[in-house]
Amino acid sequence: MSRRRKHEEHEEHADESWLIPYADLMTLLLALFIVLFSMSSVDAKRFDEMSRAFNMALDGGVGVLDNFRSVQTGKDLNDEKEREKSKQEQKQQTVTKTQQQQQQDDLEKLRKKEQEDLEKLKKQLDQYIKSMGLTTQLDTKLNQSQLLITISDNALYASGSSAVKPESRKLGQAIAKMLKQYPGYEIIVAGHTDNQPISNSDFRDNWDLSSDRALNFMQILLASAQLDPKLISSTGYGEFRPLTSNATEAGRSKNRRVEVSLMRKYIDPSKAATAAAK
Repeated sequence: MSRRRKHEEHEEHADESWLIPYADLMTLLLALFIVLFSMSSVDAKRFDEMSRAFNMALDGGVGVLDNFRSVQTGKDLNDEKEREKSKQEQKQQTVTKTQQQQQQDDLEKLRKKEQEDLEKLKKQLDQYIKSMGLTTQLDTKLNQSQLLITISDNALYASGSSAVKPESRKLGQAIAKMLKQYPGYEIIVAGHTDNQPISNSDFRDNWDLSSDRALNFMQILLASAQLDPKLISSTGYGEFRPLTSNATEAGRSKNRRVEVSLMRKYIDPSKAATAAAK
């Protein structure tokens, strides 16, 4: 009888398998409380690392921490907004830079085409000057701001007069026809004199003489090729923009001139500044 009772008492404590799920439950509850306690101070990255660690520890399944992955603190939300804002700003900057680069490329193409056109026009003018034997009276120069045609005063006017000589009108007509091949450019006709006072009653001073000469030559250009009147103008500088000293007759002769400027439309600021500094 005693043996049987002892055996039955042993059987009452034989099944202790409930301890395993109980231990797992306690582990999960402990993990949950730890996570809830640290939510206010753990950043998203560390939270993810912690979640993965617990999930791996608990057989790699979908763990309790996954249920809290979507929970974010106010700081996390602000950080996410800042990151999104930064991405948008970077994207806008990239778009702006791309647009600016495209505009710069397009402008560079226009400058290249303009340079080719002006070089071609200068070549035509030089060939005409050479064929007409006017190399001592006309000159062309292409710089960073304009194509400049310089005409000596004695090629156009009698001394002290602003009327263009009849035989010189052909020169104005030829220049006008070549300029018309390249429309859209601003044209400025400027008159210049030496520093000798005017000695007739037609003009008060060299200002009047230079202005009248420029105006008369501009009118020939307009009438010869029907250039756009909105893009052409005339001005007189008198004696105040000499090319050289007025101390000698040769110098004064060089200063008496008419200049026809074909102004560039696409000026390169860096090159223009370099040219102006020289």
